[in-house]
Amino acid sequence: MCNDYRFGQSPDAIREEFSQLQLPMRWAEDTTPNYPPRDDIRIGDTAPIARLAADTVELSLAPWAWKTPAGKPVFNFRSEGRRFGNSERCLIPADGFYEFTASADPKQRLKEKHLFTLAGEPWFWIAGLVKEGAFAMLTTTPGPDVAPYHDRQIVVLPRWQGIEWLQLTRPEAELLRPLPAGSLHQEQVR
Repeated sequence: MCNDYRFGQSPDAIREEFSQLQLPMRWAEDTTPNYPPRDDIRIGDTAPIARLAADTVELSLAPWAWKTPAGKPVFNFRSEGRRFGNSERCLIPADGFYEFTASADPKQRLKEKHLFTLAGEPWFWIAGLVKEGAFAMLTTTPGPDVAPYHDRQIVVLPRWQGIEWLQLTRPEAELLRPLPAGSLHQEQVR
C-alpha cells in the first residue's frame, strides 16, 4: 500500500490549476508556504493538500495520517462501499507514488521500489480525507498497471477530475476507481 509518494512541483503549479478552472484559491495561512520539492513524502510528514472552504479552494500543509484511538496511524482508507458526502474531502497533489515488492535476489534485504507516474501528465491528485487536522489517502482495488505490484492502490485522479471529488459532482463510484490499463507509467527506482 502506498506509504511513500513524491511532489516536486512548485506551489504555482497548484495555483495555476485552479486558475484554469476559474476557481478562487487561497492558502490557509494567508501566505504561500515555501515547501521544497520532495522525492519522498512518508507517513507522518507534513505535505500540501487542497480542500473546499465555502466557495474557495483552500490549500494548507497537513500531516499525513491521523491516529486511531489505539494510537496507530491511518494513512490509507478503503473507499469501496462507503459514502463521503459528509466527510471532509481533500486532494493531495503528487507527481508520483511508490509501491514496494520483495527483491528477486534473496540476498537483497531492501525491497524493490517502483515509481508510478500518470502517463503524459506532470502531476495528478490523490483522493483523500481529512480528520483531526491530518489526511489519509483513499484506496481502491488495483488497476491493471498496479496489480502486478500490490493488491490495493491509491485513488489517482487526473488534474481535471480533482474538483469533481471536492464538490462531489459525480458519484463516488465513478471517481474512486482504478484507472484503465496504460494510464500509469511504472519505473523501478531501486
